[in-house]
Amino acid sequence: MWIADGWKDYEVIDCSEGEKLERWGNYTLVRPDPQVIWSTPKTEKGWKHRNGHYHRSAKGGGEWEFFDLPQQWSIQYKELTFQLKPFSFKHTGLFPEQAANWDWFGSKIREAGRPVRVLNLFAYTGGATLAAAAAGASVTHVDASKGMVGWARENARSSGLESAPIRWIVDDCVKFVEREIRRGNHYDGIIMDPPSYGRGPKGEIWKIEESIHPLVRLCAQLLSDDPLFYLINSYTTGLAPAVLTYMLSIEVASKHGGFVQSEEVGLPVTRTGLVLPCGASGRWSSTPV
Repeated sequence: MWIADGWKDYEVIDCSEGEKLERWGNYTLVRPDPQVIWSTPKTEKGWKHRNGHYHRSAKGGGEWEFFDLPQQWSIQYKELTFQLKPFSFKHTGLFPEQAANWDWFGSKIREAGRPVRVLNLFAYTGGATLAAAAAGASVTHVDASKGMVGWARENARSSGLESAPIRWIVDDCVKFVEREIRRGNHYDGIIMDPPSYGRGPKGEIWKIEESIHPLVRLCAQLLSDDPLFYLINSYTTGLAPAVLTYMLSIEVASKHGGFVQSEEVGLPVTRTGLVLPCGASGRWSSTPV
């Protein structure tokens, strides 16, 4: 498992009965987590003295309950600063476990010793985009949500990267990739963080089990002649890490050689010393992963 254990402004304090108790900077939140199927005593004081609690509804969705939580605040990861705000379906605008991947491809970019072009698909609020830009890459950031791209640009400003070579694109990711292929553009690194289910700006339906492999095949056509890395993230429990390895081996390693490895991604839990699983990542790299 790849563990995001480099945080100072974030931690999973405890988890029990389908929920996790987290510290985001100076504030504590309780949010649902389907992986937390165990029941352990909730002795940590934060369970009762939280700043926000997302209650899941039996009918689907849910709603926030706030206790002295600002509308927006920020946390840092190394040289990056992220703006947080609670919004629909339990999210805060950041997936902290992805820091394990930020560190991985950041080191690949820094060690390359050459200009590196990165494509970030389903790029959300820009965590991976900013990590790649901070490492020295030129990044194309693509997301179907205009609001998410705006949020990502706000994070870039907060991180002092407003002048970094980042292209901000609001578009359906599949259609954008198809156009990039026709335009003859290429990238040294590709990052994709697709949702399990989603809709594009014109109602395009995305189901990861049906759509991920065709997109991986398309994106492989965008790799440069000397590619550096390819990263796929999955939060769908039905896609085991080995599935990600298989796709990257077929579509990338078969042509470019290199190395493929896939693992669960997790966050350490302070109270127990155990690790909370948070999905999986598949990594291809031209050098040992």
